[in-house]
Amino acid sequence: MKNPVDRRQFLKIAGMSLGVGALYRVAPALAGEPGAQVAQQLAKKNGERVVPFSFVQMSDAHVGFNGPPNPTGTKAFERAVEVVNRLPQRPDLVLFTGDLTHDSEDQGERAARMRRFKEIAGRLRVPVVKTVPGEHDAGIDEGALYHEMFGESSYAFDHRGVHFIGLDNVSRARPEVGSERIAWLRKDLARFAPSTPVVVFTHRPLFDLKPEWEWFTSDGDEVMNVLAPYENVTVLYGHIHREDVHASGRARHFAARSLIFAFPDPQGQGEKKPIPFDKDKPFANLGVRALRARPGKPPAQFALGLEDVELTMREFSGTEGFNQLLKAGTP
Repeated sequence: MKNPVDRRQFLKIAGMSLGVGALYRVAPALAGEPGAQVAQQLAKKNGERVVPFSFVQMSDAHVGFNGPPNPTGTKAFERAVEVVNRLPQRPDLVLFTGDLTHDSEDQGERAARMRRFKEIAGRLRVPVVKTVPGEHDAGIDEGALYHEMFGESSYAFDHRGVHFIGLDNVSRARPEVGSERIAWLRKDLARFAPSTPVVVFTHRPLFDLKPEWEWFTSDGDEVMNVLAPYENVTVLYGHIHREDVHASGRARHFAARSLIFAFPDPQGQGEKKPIPFDKDKPFANLGVRALRARPGKPPAQFALGLEDVELTMREFSGTEGFNQLLKAGTP
């Protein structure tokens, strides 16, 4: 490529913005001649010019679960769909990072729960909904029913200049991606320039967050080694039922909240037990995170502005969308 674009130049000119959790904004400012050159180079290399868009992440609905940590069943999931549908700017995509359903040993019940998930997700007024499985969806049968109901569990696609990778790290009945999928990932990425924006969405964290709680992927380091040459990598995951932000090398990892019940802070002294249900605040600790990224200072880091989004019982009106739900931002 003539005049290759390094990460600092890309971030300075393109100003790619990724919001994480519920609402993502990808908003490159490719104005003027230098920006146009970057766009042309990326389009030539990747096959698609980077243009602004937004997308949404949801996680861990556990459709079919009903118990003391959350006796409301799918209500939080259904409320999240309401929130997304009321956004003033319609997202291009919704990504769901696993545990769509709660597991069951009854195959018919598992299928019914997956159909119920699809029915609720089908209410989303967005062009595309993508999913990856969680262990509750795929651990029992190595993903056989998931594949039948939802299709491939690892796949990739390009959208407006950003390369998205759905990565299954649960279907082997243990927390790992596996050598075949890692080989597929390496082959998939081989055609892209190092500056290509890459978003990986998966279920379990790809780093050792809390191994004793099974918050890890055993071959996550191998996956991150494949991603290491790429300078604009964002990893989105679920599984831990709470927000979390983690950096590894040049990649940033973000966990979304659950839509069923929350787990405690892994850095605390507590056990891995769901946070008790509060009937007066049935959606407490449930929801998603909105994140805005902007060009950082040298040596070219993303400057992230975080906004914690928690579902409430509040009725939504007008076109305020997420602005009605935002708590104080985290710098």
